[in-house]
Amino acid sequence: MSDPPPPPVGTAAPSDELSPLDYLLHRGETHPATRSAFLNLEILDRPADWGRLREAMDRASRVVIRMRQKVVVPPVPATPPRWVVDPDFDLDYHLRRIALPAPGTMRQLLDFAEVTLQSPLDTSRALWEGVYVGGLEGDRAALVLKLSHAITDGLGGIALFEQIYDTERNPAPRPMPPVPIPSDLTGDDLLRGSLNRLPETTATAGWKWLARAAATAVRVVTRPGPTLGGALGFADSARRMLGPPPAEPSPLLRRRSLTSRTVVLELPLTDLRAAAKAAGCSVNDAYLAALCGGLGRYHEVLGVPIDALPLAIPVSLRNTDDPASGNRWAGVTIAAPIGESDPAERMKQVRQQVIARRGEPAIDVIAQLAPVLTLLPDETLLGIIDRVHRPDVQASNVPGYTQETFLAGARVDRQYGLGPLPHVGMMAVLISRAGTCTVSFRYDTASFAASDQLEKCLQAGFDEIVELGRAG
Repeated sequence: MSDPPPPPVGTAAPSDELSPLDYLLHRGETHPATRSAFLNLEILDRPADWGRLREAMDRASRVVIRMRQKVVVPPVPATPPRWVVDPDFDLDYHLRRIALPAPGTMRQLLDFAEVTLQSPLDTSRALWEGVYVGGLEGDRAALVLKLSHAITDGLGGIALFEQIYDTERNPAPRPMPPVPIPSDLTGDDLLRGSLNRLPETTATAGWKWLARAAATAVRVVTRPGPTLGGALGFADSARRMLGPPPAEPSPLLRRRSLTSRTVVLELPLTDLRAAAKAAGCSVNDAYLAALCGGLGRYHEVLGVPIDALPLAIPVSLRNTDDPASGNRWAGVTIAAPIGESDPAERMKQVRQQVIARRGEPAIDVIAQLAPVLTLLPDETLLGIIDRVHRPDVQASNVPGYTQETFLAGARVDRQYGLGPLPHVGMMAVLISRAGTCTVSFRYDTASFAASDQLEKCLQAGFDEIVELGRAG
């Protein structure tokens, strides 16, 4: 069975108001354990032309408005925070270049990407950073692009940054769009504007926003449906989504720290498709089953075999009329069958659980709770987050560009995605681009202490799935 095509990303104009979910992600940037920025790492077949690269990023920042916008927050939550074009936007702050010291290995590049992702974004500026990295062995280069999750999710990011790329190595010059009009708006200005817009009723627009947030809390618990059974079904679903995960956490992966490491592997997309077809499943099922196989081996090698552990995956909720910016996803958690030795059966168990979780009526319960959570002070919000049941591992699958792309005269040979580690032991990200799948494993070194064994086990898990396809 093949994967359905990725949901199209709409081209509607983004709203200037942050959604409650986007604002929660923005607030999380101030605390190491809740930072949610992600990083795109692209390997170029040769050094890019710096002048052309800078011009491409300048052009993109004029088309993709979020690249020039910062978030302005009112001093009290009487009106939503706003995206405004930063009057002090400085491309040379957001886009920089360095050179790796010799020999310029992939390991050096990944370590640099780790430090970049661990560092907080400056929330008083536009929420992205780019670093062009020269000196990569083989006369290659790389582009490291870090983006706040408040701007968009993975699918949205693919659509947003289409503006950067060319479809040929030396295309005809493109016209430079005009600079977006800046807005010197402060949080106090937002609050005054809210209080000055008194409607004919007794409540201001801001207080109506607060009322809607309060009503959300009631609706999540007593969501009306066409029948009483529908409402009760939603409530049961919400309890499942918010309750303990469907598997006990691994005893090996309990520790958390602020130290992380990333390793990567790659395989042809055709091999993953063949494995999925052999088991009557999807490419995503094959990917998750390979990850489970690697994690199972790791537990066996360290003498702590277990049947399952909690693994979370994002589910896109995007519609065709949604703008590319903003977040439209929900997280679901499955009992990852890492103890299942048969790779085909493991794939089927993954598929069965993912389909069931995607069908939950309350799949978007976190987004519905977000308006209430945004009203909480930081200390209270962090306390709630600390008490939330966390999975051991998160895994994401992002469909990339199907054709070859170029950047300032250099071809993009490989693309890797490095995701956040919000109280989890590992974040795995698969990106398929031009027929090649890359998988990055960013992991907490306190959770996965035996790094050499982990890397061998992960490779073996994917090799096993590839062999299943070749044998079929």
